Amino acid sequence: MESYETRGLAPDAEGMRAAAEVLRAGGLVAFPTETVYGLGADARNGIAVARVYAAKGRPAFNPLIVHVASLEAARGIAEFGAEAERLAGAFWPGPLTLVLPVREESGLSPLVTAGLRTVAVRVPAHPLARALLEEAGCPVAAPSANPSGRLSPTTAAHVIEGLCGRIEAVLDGGPCEVGLESTIVAPGPPPRLLRPGGLPAEAIEACLGVPLLRAGVEGGVEAPGQLQSHYAPGAGLRLEADGPGPGERMLGFGDVAGELNLSPSGDLTEAAAHLFDYLRRLDDGKGGAIAVAPIPERGLGRAINDRLRRAAAPRPDQA
Repeated sequence: MESYETRGLAPDAEGMRAAAEVLRAGGLVAFPTETVYGLGADARNGIAVARVYAAKGRPAFNPLIVHVASLEAARGIAEFGAEAERLAGAFWPGPLTLVLPVREESGLSPLVTAGLRTVAVRVPAHPLARALLEEAGCPVAAPSANPSGRLSPTTAAHVIEGLCGRIEAVLDGGPCEVGLESTIVAPGPPPRLLRPGGLPAEAIEACLGVPLLRAGVEGGVEAPGQLQSHYAPGAGLRLEADGPGPGERMLGFGDVAGELNLSPSGDLTEAAAHLFDYLRRLDDGKGGAIAVAPIPERGLGRAINDRLRRAAAPRPDQA
């Protein structure tokens, strides 16, 4: 793989212009969203998109989310039905990705959709992400900016740790506010939850007035983040722990204390924002497995538990 000098770009007009120039030239730029940092490439440029897969070591059957600056831009690449319009109107910009039929005239590289007839699209809420998309003037395919299967990055330093030398630039926007990837929904009918994330499923169900079907992957991967083993630290994880075992390091929550605590007050929003960062801190090679306190299965807790279960699942390299 070719090596690159990975530049750090400031969150100002000069940094924005430089990042947009890299994207238009077919390069890769990591940039902040409200969820996690994304690894961006011009979604119409097949060579650039192929570099995203190569830089991450990502399986080619795992599709990418396309980020656009507005609902109008999203309508140019995907077909919106009534439910999709309702969800976009309620939650965009924000941490919601919609999986919709891709338009034949979208101009997207087939690598973006991994051969599917649908495309995952969202309008991010982070002001730097929106500004970059406007400046670049193209749809940007952007999975999380980390080696495939590993912990998602919530700071620019996390990106550098995993991808330095593999990409051209990182636009530094500070820590991500939400800290979990976007919720992914196929609007239907019937609407299906493909991946829990930074927007609670309960809010989506309230908007639509119907329950979301919970989709499995028995029929194949339909959207990013559906692989059984994903978001994994190097150390093993033990979930639902009320304390550390021999040699373990404890990640607490609420009244369950630990070396680090996702939220001493039991706030799930705070816990989501800290999840990947705290897992990284405990995965520093100085201890054994990580024991994780129980997380309530409600609201953002569903998405946190989804990430933890995937992180704890056996990895292909361990089979």
